[in-house]
Amino acid sequence: MNKTYFDLSQTEHRDRYKLLTGLIVPRPIGWIGTRRSSGTFNLAPFSFFNVVSTDPPTVIFSGGAHADRPKDSVTLAGETGEFTVNIVSESVAMAMSVTSGSFGPEDDEFAIAGLTAVTGTLVDAPMVAESPANLECRTTDVVEIGGGASRLVVGEVVAVHVKADALDGTRVLHSRIEAIGRMAGTSYTTTRDVFEVVRPA
Repeated sequence: MNKTYFDLSQTEHRDRYKLLTGLIVPRPIGWIGTRRSSGTFNLAPFSFFNVVSTDPPTVIFSGGAHADRPKDSVTLAGETGEFTVNIVSESVAMAMSVTSGSFGPEDDEFAIAGLTAVTGTLVDAPMVAESPANLECRTTDVVEIGGGASRLVVGEVVAVHVKADALDGTRVLHSRIEAIGRMAGTSYTTTRDVFEVVRPA
């Protein structure tokens, strides 16, 4: 099989980004809600996001920086010690895209995108009411990557909210959640096209 080889230490940052985000797909989207000390809300999507443990229940997300400051979500998750993850469904995809814009440090992306903020039950961070599911999280660690170029936020999930008709006991009905995934550039994918692969005994 003929393949093109890249030594990433000799590859420009833009090209590394295109290669990695083009190959590691689809990526789940962590729509991160945080609260500022002033009481205003912050909301932004991160496709560098995943669940990494269920004991303890742990999620991670990472972000770089704006031209003048680190990403607000990363900073606030570290300062306040809490955040929410809001699952992005097809019905809120456009609102999610709005919140990905570059806004000022005091701008309320909930209001800008026309979303309803609901305070968590166990944390004070805001959740997206229109999202089909929400995770309340407490920050357990913030790790600098590459000398601080990016920071990885580790959080323990302390509560979960799922719309009632998307559950069969604790089994999630994906057809009712309608989550989307991030591809590359402006491309996204749905979770409708599903097939099964049976694990060996």
